[in-house]
Amino acid sequence: MTTTLITGAAGFTGRYLARRLANGGHRVVALLREPTALAEAGVAESHVCDLTDATGLHAIMRRVQPDHIIHLAAIAFVAHDDLADMYQSNIVGLRNLLGAANCLDRQPRSILVASSANIYGNGRPGRLSEDVPPAPANDYGVTKAAGEMICRLFERRLPIIVTRPFNYTGVGQSPSFLIPKIVDHVRHHAPDIELGNLDVARDFSDVRMVVDAYARLIEEPAAIGGTFNVCSGEATSLGQLLDSIRRLSGHDFAVRVNPAFVRADEVKTLCGDAARIEAVIGPLARVPLDETLQWMLTA
Repeated sequence: MTTTLITGAAGFTGRYLARRLANGGHRVVALLREPTALAEAGVAESHVCDLTDATGLHAIMRRVQPDHIIHLAAIAFVAHDDLADMYQSNIVGLRNLLGAANCLDRQPRSILVASSANIYGNGRPGRLSEDVPPAPANDYGVTKAAGEMICRLFERRLPIIVTRPFNYTGVGQSPSFLIPKIVDHVRHHAPDIELGNLDVARDFSDVRMVVDAYARLIEEPAAIGGTFNVCSGEATSLGQLLDSIRRLSGHDFAVRVNPAFVRADEVKTLCGDAARIEAVIGPLARVPLDETLQWMLTA
């Protein structure tokens, strides 16, 4: 049976990915920062180890001998206030993981590293392809761009696949993120909501599409060495998003700008080009945004 190790398996994306892979016949092994019960997600085995613990990582990797590794563990909230934690987790953690993989007697068939579309930064009109050079506009984007450079240190030694997911959401995502925050307010029939920057647009996808893409990429030899956007290819403005949620929920609400939520380094518009990934694995399993929102509103 194929053994696939997932870092960050207890997170929002990790739980969906673990279930997707388990249903596809993988033996899923979770690498966790702290103990978490994941049997419902299809995880067969779990190991607790911080990614900054290089010695512990080496021991676990030798024990598991994974056929595939999918690296999701990261500080993913752009406004995370502990920058040292973000840089340690997102950069040093990845370096330690790849170093441990490089020391295995039997090389994995693939190592998928989740980067981020945040590396593209601001001022980039139209659909962004993977050939657009990185220009991160915040610390999170900087850590992800640095992570991609670390991958290049190992690209001749390890079968690495880099993904750049654009914004995605679904049931179970933290209300720290935009769409779950709005949905949570609507589900509680709140009369108003406080948001930050209103003049923004994002390329939103469904988490189920994203994990399906990851599961297909690790099984595709042609993906090795590649960098791939994971996106819908359409930008939705915050105004359009708010109107859709009002329409689907039947609940109207006022929006107020809270200056405390306004970030000077906010990326204003992000929209991706999915041509490269679809040329390798075929059409993405896109879910219309309205369907995703309805799923979240009625969960």
